[in-house]
Amino acid sequence: MDLGIAGRKAIICASSGGLGAACAQALAEAGCDVVINGRNAAKLEATAAAIRASTNRKVSVVQADIATLEGQAALFAACPDPDILVNNNAGPPFRDFRELSRQQMIDGVSANMIVAIELIQKAIGPMTERRFGRIVNITSGGVKAPITGLDLSAGARAGLTAFLSGVARQVAGSNVTINHLLPGAIETDRLKQNFEAMAKNRSISVEDAKAERQAAIPAKRFGQPNEIGATCAFLCSVQAGYITGQNILVDGGAFPGTF
Repeated sequence: MDLGIAGRKAIICASSGGLGAACAQALAEAGCDVVINGRNAAKLEATAAAIRASTNRKVSVVQADIATLEGQAALFAACPDPDILVNNNAGPPFRDFRELSRQQMIDGVSANMIVAIELIQKAIGPMTERRFGRIVNITSGGVKAPITGLDLSAGARAGLTAFLSGVARQVAGSNVTINHLLPGAIETDRLKQNFEAMAKNRSISVEDAKAERQAAIPAKRFGQPNEIGATCAFLCSVQAGYITGQNILVDGGAFPGTF
């Protein structure tokens, strides 16, 4: 399917690997010029080289911490008027909520809610003026079905979802959409870290923690990053212009709800 976004410019945050890199790859395959971001220079350059080689698209690299205003400025200096913005950030690690300090809670809300809002504030004006914009926030399936130990992550990302619900309706008339992509158990380094933390907390092996999680998924497998990337690219397409303010689960049926 031609997604109708060839030649568009896309910023994908936290995209040197994992889900962010998969989204950058899919958008480049759709014909977009992409700006990828991360803090590890070597990893960023390797990801950029792989995307360029497989898609022949322009890939710009911004090594920066987007939690800082300086990092955000660097991102928009590389792409002042993006057509597409994909917000992505690593969530807080597994931790019992009783162990969270005030500063840890503030940092978690900042990284997984405030930063995305700040980036959208910078991107939304030019998008509405051009009458085209696609914003996708990669959050978590934990927004709909919280996972014990990831309470801070779920709370911050649910806050982002609620904050942007009204914003999405404000800009819909300008052909700007804002949607949330909720991954379930996707095979990334982050998922591996979660299994290791779960195993330690419950005094079981990592293999048992992994098997237990997989057995609970109706699809009986873990998702792949490219499945997230493809869904993200579709949400950025011209065909998805009538989809906004939505939470799109990609979790193999793990969420046990009808709505």
